[in-house]
Amino acid sequence: MSFEEDDRVVFNDEHSEFDGETGTVTQTMESMFGDVTYTISFEDGQETGVPEDALEAADDEDEADADEE
Repeated sequence: MSFEEDDRVVFNDEHSEFDGETGTVTQTMESMFGDVTYTISFEDGQETGVPEDALEAADDEDEADADEE
């Protein structure tokens, strides 16, 4: 599944301080090999160069929780 800018996603990378957090895609980048990586913005920072397989679409429930905060 590919993502576009402004999509809400859950980031899964056990080596990142943002593991398990929901963020927003702020940029997509395609390498010369056709691989797409993403920049994800979180409340406390951002993660760049994120591969598609480290992301999953956020549930509507996750978005509702973010709106309430």
